[in-house]
Amino acid sequence: MLELLTGIGLATAAGLNAALPLVVIGALDRWTGLVDLPAGWEWLSDGWVLTILVVLLVVDVVADKVPGVDHINDVLQTAIRPTAGGLAFGAGSASQTAAVTDPASFFTSNAWVPVVLGVVLALTVHTGKALARPLVNATTLGLGGPLVSTAEDVTSLALTVSAVLVPLLVLVLVALLVWAGARMLRRRAARSRRTGPIPGTLVGPSDRVGP
Repeated sequence: MLELLTGIGLATAAGLNAALPLVVIGALDRWTGLVDLPAGWEWLSDGWVLTILVVLLVVDVVADKVPGVDHINDVLQTAIRPTAGGLAFGAGSASQTAAVTDPASFFTSNAWVPVVLGVVLALTVHTGKALARPLVNATTLGLGGPLVSTAEDVTSLALTVSAVLVPLLVLVLVALLVWAGARMLRRRAARSRRTGPIPGTLVGPSDRVGP
């Protein structure tokens, strides 16, 4: 099941930073022997594709650290991160890596299944990230946003490296990410009940204050 953990780690990483896991596995396939992309996914290691992904990575990293701009970036990334998660899961779960030398064909007759799983995972992580960021900005006057964004980038990189080298570590990192996300969303809900909805977030029936 290491192949499945590899896909989960890469897709979860894409939910935090869309381009980072794709850049890493593409670069490792192109310049090292740590990743051997399967047939149909070799294009991820093409020079032009890697260049475009690096540009997207830099834009995402910078935009996500500017209060206000980070919210706009999250809106735009709503389509990009899940797509990247699907690609990362599909490519990663079928690749030969340092930990998986003979990947099993889990979905031989349903090649679309890992892509869909990756989309769902990345979308879930992205949604939690997008909901938590306004709370961080509101409670820290925007000062905490860059720090949280940096932590998310480091987590995305850690998930990606773990997925390639030590897939079992993905379980620990995903569990920590779920715990941190749940804690942040509980704080958001508690603050919303006390002071009303946080500016820049959608207001649902349970978020309204007063009669």
